Amino acid sequence: MQVAAEQPARRKGDQTARRVREAALKLFARHGYAAVSIRQIATDVGVQPGALYNHFPTKQDILKDLMLTHMADLLAAWERDVADRSPDEDPLDAFVRFHIRYHLERADEVFVAYMELRNLEPENFAEVEAARQKYEKILSDILEDGVRVGRYAVADPKVATRAIIAMLTGIPTWYRPGRGLSRQDIETLYLTMVRKCMAPDTPSKPMGAG
Repeated sequence: MQVAAEQPARRKGDQTARRVREAALKLFARHGYAAVSIRQIATDVGVQPGALYNHFPTKQDILKDLMLTHMADLLAAWERDVADRSPDEDPLDAFVRFHIRYHLERADEVFVAYMELRNLEPENFAEVEAARQKYEKILSDILEDGVRVGRYAVADPKVATRAIIAMLTGIPTWYRPGRGLSRQDIETLYLTMVRKCMAPDTPSKPMGAG
């Protein structure tokens, strides 16, 4: 009987935690992490500030949770994309298309995950950075494999990885649907730029080469 009684309370707690995440994400994306207070988040959720502490002891815990959830969802989505993809598709093309499509659907998550890194405490930053490096390794492995077989020409795959991800992740900060370019247009334009940068017909010299 006690277990049955606990289940509705747990469900209610889960719903409150979800609403806290949603409210914090919206407020952090709109005003910036530093400018938002716990009281503002609680007001948006419709609860007293004390109710938030049952789920997130500090505002920093909310930010860390948002970032880690974003990265976990991103990595899981990539695994699903790999499973559904044609084996004949160029892996770099697949990564670029996936990254653009995923991030354009989640502008607030992208803004908070990348722009608020500076507000993470060192221990939390290390956790989030470890998740980010897992995602970066996917692309750097694609580039390294492509260099080995002559598909791509890249002097430093790790630097190229950061450059490509930074370029693609910036799209949601400026792109607005219905203002000339479709999402397909954006995808095609950026994919063309990445392909040209990685093209093997003008090989790059390795770093340090004379």
